[in-house]
Amino acid sequence: KSMLFLGFLLVFLSLALPGTQGKIIPRCEMVKILRRNGFQGFEGTTVADWMCLVKYESSYDTKAYNNNGPSRDYGIFQINSKYWCNDGKTPGSKNACHISCSKLQDDNIEDDIRCAKKIAREAHGLSPWYGWKNHCRGKDLSSFVRGC
Repeated sequence: KSMLFLGFLLVFLSLALPGTQGKIIPRCEMVKILRRNGFQGFEGTTVADWMCLVKYESSYDTKAYNNNGPSRDYGIFQINSKYWCNDGKTPGSKNACHISCSKLQDDNIEDDIRCAKKIAREAHGLSPWYGWKNHCRGKDLSSFVRGC
């Protein structure tokens, strides 16, 4: 009986906190989001570049998290706590996007988009992202946007 109640409680809690789970954004939905937010041509990049970046950085998962030791990466764009967001545990964090890192892990990616664009604007491209540098730079990325 108590296990049944516990199961009910877990289901109830997961429904009661809709903004907290994060989600995997389907490929074509992500393409639409990037197009709608002006990523095509932004700092010389394409939507396909950003799609490849997101695939290799977070697998389209809004709650992605990676612990690098001295700093951590958060959210769909894997934004780093040393420079861009504040997670309360990164010494000397610059917090250049003026945002709590936890806000980069919810399913609302508007703030993530603003910060990712700030990073790309300052770097004049996508070189800060190792996922993009190692897997996407200089490759044919048309498959990332095909059919969307």
